[in-house]
Amino acid sequence: MSEQHTYRVIVRGTWDGLTHEARERLLAEADGHGLASMRFTEEGSLSYEPSPLKHFSMRFVVVSDAADGEEMAGAIAEERAEAMLRGLGHGFAGLKSTVTDLDTMKINRKPASLR
Repeated sequence: MSEQHTYRVIVRGTWDGLTHEARERLLAEADGHGLASMRFTEEGSLSYEPSPLKHFSMRFVVVSDAADGEEMAGAIAEERAEAMLRGLGHGFAGLKSTVTDLDTMKINRKPASLR
């Protein structure tokens, strides 16, 4: 069995081809998708600014084989984002992901004398 790594992935994109109904729904729900909603979850969390309603970001936690690397974690998160956005009926374009491997991330700890 392969070693599993946990990745935090931010998927960014642009709203594209939104219907009038989708635009109205996004604007009505904007308060629930601001800075306070930014959480890394398996299901993904959506955040965006209502004015102008142009860009969005989604945050995911992806657990996958370490051998597959960050590229695969990004692809998995982008697939999840596409599925979620299509399920909500929202048009989008230009998905790009930024991946952080939590298992290889170096943590700089302060020396005890500075605490």
